[in-house]
Amino acid sequence: MSAERLYHILVAPRVTEKTVASAEKSNQYVFKVAKTATKQEIKEAVETLFEVKVDKVRTINVKGKQKNFSRRSGQRSDWKKAYIRLAEGFSLDAAAE
Repeated sequence: MSAERLYHILVAPRVTEKTVASAEKSNQYVFKVAKTATKQEIKEAVETLFEVKVDKVRTINVKGKQKNFSRRSGQRSDWKKAYIRLAEGFSLDAAAE
């Protein structure tokens, strides 16, 4: 996989109360990822960019919400979320910042 593709796979970390609790409890982090990314690509991207060992990757396709804008109805974009569990002894401090 090219280095350029690695930087486009991970879009942003998802930092909420729930994700911070899961990071502390089970060493699991949550990222917004590219819709076309596979589990293997996500694993390679995290291991390369953060220099950690990934134990497991789970992904979810999140449907965009229906919203009303003034008098028009619309829909937010669909996106993909990845739950990344790291091997014991590794942690991601950059994801929580």
